[in-house]
Amino acid sequence: MKIRFFLLLWLFSYPLLIEAQALESKTDTLFLIYTPEGNITLRLYNDTPEHRDNFIKLVKAGFYDSTLFHRVIPAFMIQGGDPDSRNCPKGKELGNGGPGYDILPEITPAHFHRRGVLAAAREADKLNPQRLSSGSQFYIVQGKIQTEAELDRIEKENASLGKQQIFIELMKNPENIRLKNRFFSPDAKKDTASFHHLLDTLNLLIEQEYNRRPAFRFTEEQRRIYTTQGGTPHLDGKYTIFGEVVDGMSVVDAIADAETDENDRPLTDIPIKITLITHKKTEP
Repeated sequence: MKIRFFLLLWLFSYPLLIEAQALESKTDTLFLIYTPEGNITLRLYNDTPEHRDNFIKLVKAGFYDSTLFHRVIPAFMIQGGDPDSRNCPKGKELGNGGPGYDILPEITPAHFHRRGVLAAAREADKLNPQRLSSGSQFYIVQGKIQTEAELDRIEKENASLGKQQIFIELMKNPENIRLKNRFFSPDAKKDTASFHHLLDTLNLLIEQEYNRRPAFRFTEEQRRIYTTQGGTPHLDGKYTIFGEVVDGMSVVDAIADAETDENDRPLTDIPIKITLITHKKTEP
C-alpha cells in the first residue's frame, strides 16, 4: 500500500563513522546525509526515543545507502527511506517499501511541522487509524509561509474532523445502538420533525464530548514561526516528528525544486548515504 510522505541520499565521500554509545537522556545525536546536491545535517530528538533508536539502528546497518529521495513536492516536503528505491528503474512508482515493521507513534505537542523538521512517513488514517509510523520512510519539511487566515482555517478543519470522529465513535458504541438504528433507518427522514430532534440529540452529544477533549489550537509561538519561517501546519498532530535539520536547508530547497514525474519522483535520481557523525552528551 502506498505510503505518502518521506526522504534520503548518495555517497561521494565517507566521513568518520563514530560508534553510538548507550543512549542517555542528555545527548546530541547527529547524522549527515550525503546527496549530489550537497549535505544535510540532522539532529534527532530524545523525547521520541523509539524513532531515534530505530533510525540509529538502520543507519548503522547501512539500510539507507544508495536509496533515493523518491518523492519531492516544492513548498511541502522531500521524502525518502524506501529500500525499493535502490537500483530502481526510472519512472517506477515508489513509496511502498520498508523494513517489514511499523513503529508506535510518538506524536507530541512539543513538536510541530515548522520548516526543517524530520518526521516519519506512514499510511493514511483509513488504512492506519493508529497512525503507526513507517519503519524507515521519512520526510523533511520545506513548507511555505502561512497567513493567519490559513492557520484559522486549519483550526476549523481540525475541529470539524474531530467532531466527525466523535460521531463515528458514538455510532460504534453498543450503548447507542437504538440511536444508531434510528439515524440510519430508511424511514428516518420521512418524519422531518422527529429527524431534526434526532439530529439535535446527536449534535448535543457530540458537542459535549468535543468540549471534554483538548481543542486543536496553534500557540502564539507556532503562529509566529508559521507566518515568518513557514512549514506545513495541516500535518500537526498526525505524524511523528523526531528530529530537525541543523545545517543544509539550502540543499533541501534544491532537492524540493527538482523536476519530477506524475508520481513526484525526481526525473534525475537523487541517491543518498547517511552516517552517524556524533552521539555525545550535552551540558545540562
